[in-house]
Amino acid sequence: MLVPCLALLASGALLATGAVAAAPASPAKLAAAATTAVADPARSAANRALDESRMPAQVLAFAGFKPGQVVADWGAGGGYYSELIADMVGPKGKVLALADPAYLKPGTLDAVAKAHPNVEMVVKPSAEQMLAPRSVDAIFSHLEFHDLYLPAEKGGTEPGRPIAQTLANWFAAVRPGGTVVIVDHVGLAGKPAVVAGTLHRIDPAQVKADMKAAGFVFDGESPLLQRSEDDHTAIVFAPGLRGKTDRFALKFRRPA
Repeated sequence: MLVPCLALLASGALLATGAVAAAPASPAKLAAAATTAVADPARSAANRALDESRMPAQVLAFAGFKPGQVVADWGAGGGYYSELIADMVGPKGKVLALADPAYLKPGTLDAVAKAHPNVEMVVKPSAEQMLAPRSVDAIFSHLEFHDLYLPAEKGGTEPGRPIAQTLANWFAAVRPGGTVVIVDHVGLAGKPAVVAGTLHRIDPAQVKADMKAAGFVFDGESPLLQRSEDDHTAIVFAPGLRGKTDRFALKFRRPA
């Protein structure tokens, strides 16, 4: 379902229960739920073809989304992760699939939302995307964080909305105790806007610094997507490299 206004959508999300207060699920239970989500027969063949390089079951187990939670899929694209998270949070949970219309393939996210009633589409330019205070239990950003450093005309938020303002909105939107999980291509240290704009990468240390400045606490990382053969100097779309980049998976928590 296409929602024209993020404020209306996010306010609807406030109706969901705050699942972050529930007892943490065991690693085995999270892994089983993630594996079940990946095996969902409703998934398209195109999405399944990406599983080998993206390792979604392991990523979702690391993210730790639980039934009943409200999760914002930031930069949802065609909904690859939106539908998987929808299965993780279940019918009492909700996924807010945020997508920039300039980078949305017609019909892809619509099909995901149609197959999963707990997925709500939010199609709006990145620089205009806002979430209501304490409206989500978690935010998930897959290969999108670096885009926050791009200018608005290239799908980012700068200078239309500085990254600090975006992350301040994230901090306000995540309920106390909630999490933000960020997966992205590893980039070399330097000017993040230049690295993001030319190679579509970002230094994980920059992400940690940005999230700390916004008030989040670092809560762990996973090496599951590390690829030593990637030297971080080539654009991620280079022939032979796409799907084989060195990627980081970081988790942050809003203090309770």
